[in-house]
Amino acid sequence: MKLPVGKLSPELLESLLSSYRILDPKVIVGPKVGEDATVIDTGGDSYLVAKTDPITFATDDIGWYLVCISGNDIATMGATPQWLLVTVLLPENKTSESLVKDIFSQIISACEHFNITLCGGHTEITYGLDRPIVVGQMLGQVEKDKLVTSSGAKIGDDVLLTKGIAIEAISLIAREREDVLLSRGYSQKYVKRSKQYLKDPGISVLKDATIACNVGGVHAMHDPTEGGLATGLHEIARCSKVGMIIWKDQINLFPECETLCREFSLDPLGVIASGALIIIADSSQSENITNALIQNSIPCSKIGQVIEKDLIIKDGFKEYPLPTFEADEITKIFK
Repeated sequence: MKLPVGKLSPELLESLLSSYRILDPKVIVGPKVGEDATVIDTGGDSYLVAKTDPITFATDDIGWYLVCISGNDIATMGATPQWLLVTVLLPENKTSESLVKDIFSQIISACEHFNITLCGGHTEITYGLDRPIVVGQMLGQVEKDKLVTSSGAKIGDDVLLTKGIAIEAISLIAREREDVLLSRGYSQKYVKRSKQYLKDPGISVLKDATIACNVGGVHAMHDPTEGGLATGLHEIARCSKVGMIIWKDQINLFPECETLCREFSLDPLGVIASGALIIIADSSQSENITNALIQNSIPCSKIGQVIEKDLIIKDGFKEYPLPTFEADEITKIFK
C-alpha cells in the first residue's frame, strides 16, 4: 500500500523509533513523535536545541516560510533560535539566477528580522524536482531550568491557543491557487490580503512562546503544522499520555480560513496551521499568560482542558472524538 503525502503516521514512526537506542547520554530529548526538536547537553547552564525541517508545500516566499517554521520548533521548547543552516534543492531546467537570488534574499531578510544568523548550508540543482525544496537546520539555546517539552502536559492543565487557525493555510491557498480564486470571483484585494497572512498576523510563534515562558507555568507547547490543530493536540496528548476536552466554539477561526476551506472542501481542524501556538499551562497561570499575550497584541483564548484520557471535542451539546487526519487537508488543493 502506498503511503499518503505528508508526515508518516504516528504509529509507523513510533514503530521505527522504538527500535533505536540513544547511545549518547548527552541527548536529553531524542527522536519522539510529537516533540518539536532535539535537546543536547553540551555543558554549562544551557542546552543546545536543534531542529531540521523542509518546506515542501510553499513555492512563493519559500525563504520566509523556512526561517519561521524552523524557528517555531526551537521556540516551542522554550529556546531562542540563533543559528541556521540551509539546504536549497532547485529543479533542473526551471532554475534561473533570479530565482536563486530571490530565495536567498528571502532567507536573509527573515534571518535579519528574527535576529538569526545564517551560518552555512548547501545549494544545488537537483534531478527529478518540479519545484524548489528548502530544508532548514535551526539551532538555539535554552537555560536548563526553562526547557519546555511536548511531554509535560498534566491533568487539570488549561489548553490555550494563540491567534487562531489556520494562518499558514490561508496564505498557502492564496499563493498557490491565486488563478483559481480569481476565476471563481474572488477579488484581487481579497487574494492579496490572504497572501499577507504569511507576515500579518504571521506564521512565526517566537514572540508568543517567549511571552508565555516569561510569565511561567507553561508545561508544554506545540506548533500545529502538518495535520493542523487536531494533529497538534493529538501529538501533545500522545507525548504526555493524557487526554483533552476541546471546546470548538472557543477556537478562533479566521474568516478567510472558513471561506477558503469551504471553497476547497477542507476541514479547518486538519489544515496546516503554523502561526498559532498551543500552550498547555498550569490552570493557576493560564489567565496571566493570556493577559500578557493580549497586552502584546497577540490574541489568545482558552480552548480546552487536559483530562486523564481520550481526546474529545465539544460542539454545543454534542461531544465526539477529536478527528485525526491521515494527510494534511492542504494536500487536496494540489490534486
